[in-house]
Amino acid sequence: MTSHVPNEARVIPLRPRAERPEARPTASRPTASSVPPERRPPTVREPLWRDLVGDVLRRERLEQERTLKEVAEAARISMPYLSEVERGRKEASSEVLAAAAGALGLGLGDLLARAQGELVRLTSRHTGAGAGRGTPGTRFDGMCLAA
Repeated sequence: MTSHVPNEARVIPLRPRAERPEARPTASRPTASSVPPERRPPTVREPLWRDLVGDVLRRERLEQERTLKEVAEAARISMPYLSEVERGRKEASSEVLAAAAGALGLGLGDLLARAQGELVRLTSRHTGAGAGRGTPGTRFDGMCLAA
């Protein structure tokens, strides 16, 4: 006999769930409007991975003084799709990212490492140097991608 664990128990949502009517704050819990602004946690939107990767691809292409058409042809992907990836409008597959990176003379690991560096740079500006999601002062040097 196997036990069935609901998928919800194993999934970590990337975005907070929409507030349900039964989960609304009660009088016993402070609401955001009842907490003074100086005591509220900062509400900084973390950058999206697709935006970071797109920025790295575009920056590298422009540094090489290559056109979108040249890189798209070398990567064997459509020019409009590469443009959307660069602008962070499309969540590209690892195959597409590897092809685009390869067309620019980068490995997939190089592309992802540069994007991770951007993520660290951008988030450390808002959270303070060395701050992470764990305990205060925790530093995360690793990267984890899940499909």
